[in-house]
Amino acid sequence: MSIVDTARTLAQVPTLLALKKGMQQRPLDARDCFAARIEQTSARIPGNPAVVFEGRTISWQGLNALANRYANVFKAQGLKSGDSASLFMENRIEFLATVIALNKLGVIAALINTNLRGRPLVHCVSVTDSAKCIFGAELADALGEIREELNLRDGADYLWVADAGSSVESPEAPGWALDLGALSSSADEANPPDTAERMLGDNAFYIFTSGTTGLPKAAVLSNRRYLGSATLSHKAGLKCSEKDCIYLCLPLYHGTGLMIGAGASFSSGASMFLRRRFSASNFLKEVREHDASCFVYIGELCRYLVSTDAKPDDHRNPLTRTIGNGLRPDIWHEFKTRFGIKRITEFYGASEGNVAFANILNKNCTVGMTSARIALVRYDVAADEIIKDAAGRCIEVDPGEPGLLLGHINEEAVFEGYTNEEATESKILRNVIEDGDAWFNSGDLMKTVDVGFSLGFDHYQFVDRVGDTFRWKSENVSTNEVGEIINGFPDVKYCNVYGVSVPGADGRAGMAALTLEDSAGTLDLEAFSRYVGEQLPSYARPVFLRVEPEIDVTGTFKMVKGKLKEEGYDPARITDPLFVMKPGKTTYETLDAAYAAVISRGEAGY
Repeated sequence: MSIVDTARTLAQVPTLLALKKGMQQRPLDARDCFAARIEQTSARIPGNPAVVFEGRTISWQGLNALANRYANVFKAQGLKSGDSASLFMENRIEFLATVIALNKLGVIAALINTNLRGRPLVHCVSVTDSAKCIFGAELADALGEIREELNLRDGADYLWVADAGSSVESPEAPGWALDLGALSSSADEANPPDTAERMLGDNAFYIFTSGTTGLPKAAVLSNRRYLGSATLSHKAGLKCSEKDCIYLCLPLYHGTGLMIGAGASFSSGASMFLRRRFSASNFLKEVREHDASCFVYIGELCRYLVSTDAKPDDHRNPLTRTIGNGLRPDIWHEFKTRFGIKRITEFYGASEGNVAFANILNKNCTVGMTSARIALVRYDVAADEIIKDAAGRCIEVDPGEPGLLLGHINEEAVFEGYTNEEATESKILRNVIEDGDAWFNSGDLMKTVDVGFSLGFDHYQFVDRVGDTFRWKSENVSTNEVGEIINGFPDVKYCNVYGVSVPGADGRAGMAALTLEDSAGTLDLEAFSRYVGEQLPSYARPVFLRVEPEIDVTGTFKMVKGKLKEEGYDPARITDPLFVMKPGKTTYETLDAAYAAVISRGEAGY
């Protein structure tokens, strides 16, 4: 252990102490919410920039005033504390103003993934019992296609928000929606009294996550948990203040963008440079132009950045601190060195989970440590089941051995669950270590790693997802959900979906083994491609297809995935017909040995 490394670790002690103070659990009935933080920041630094977006800059005072105008419209429309409203909009200033406005009133914002179409979109609006749907002009067509299936009234329950930057924008709201901009143009800009009534225990958001079964589930997120994540990011991760600018290009309907990125800004007063979506070619130019000192990432974005052509001055930029998840060890050092990053706060945590890890000691290749009570238990990946002892208890792994991560449920680590009680219960394991205990099943394998001197804290590393969910394009993909939808294609008799590794890409790409109806003969690739494109968001569409004569099942009729995952999409090992959806394409093509070799070299561009 070097003296320098020891000194650097000891230098983090003030951060630990500040975090401990800031993260102390307050009573659920304490009065506070993130909208109150916006009001405080607006009063403290009114003229400071809050958000820079597509050539527009809005100050903290301006953002708070816009949110107040929206809040007064929502209140006039009948929204009240405890109600929920769906928000279907791309990243932009109006998105942030809307969630702040709803939080001021105690209305739960149901954040809808902008990639969703058709049945999943209907489900997400309906399952949250949304009283209103606030949507951007850029997504009006998608919502218009399914609105007749929703329990919302035309001309009353849809609120349209203009979008100056959208290429598909209509200059006027559709006849079935109200124009939020017009309604709010003359509304009161003063802080509503409602904000002072909000409590930490109030639900602030429904954030959708793909589970192991069925359609997306709405995870419940309280004000307390949101503010806890924001404090972690602000004080211990990015260590930011109103003097900083946070580069934020992750979707705000996701926890990382909203809780870690926007949350750090709301908590500290740092400005945000906001993008609709990531652009590797514009990244450094914009970081330099807007003097961005902080960056909120997912590992896939870092991989894209290191794959761009390197320039000798890449490290000459104002960026010094990053926070995010999914930065894998194979590119960690290259990313850090090439772009001159001084601090990487890799974290781990699920939107619906009750435990979190953070690399606040700035060690390499780790998700850091946790203050929560956890257990890593033995898991049989091939059989997809927890290994138990003769008494039916879970068995904890040895140090350094991968194990299934469980988070103990208690007053300090509440599992807030989902809107669906059955879905909530399905994630809880009971009598794990002792009678009467309850644990959150993360569905992830983790292991401890040696990071040298670490003040006595164990450090951890993410290993892989297990079971029926895999991660692709930074989204959790439910194999059962995708399989259920693909089974709706007329020619498909059975569908077995699983994730496969792709060199040079993070996560696992979807692959579907199909068994066709006897009458089908061969798979109609054009028709099937159209169906998949219409029914599934881009990240959930299988990249690879395999057409099998018969489906392989266990004695209890559970579809076998182990051998399929092992064989992957290698034409040399598989005699069944294989097909691939190439990057940028919309139709499946035959997967031959030549293109399989391109994929294996990591040159396909996934």
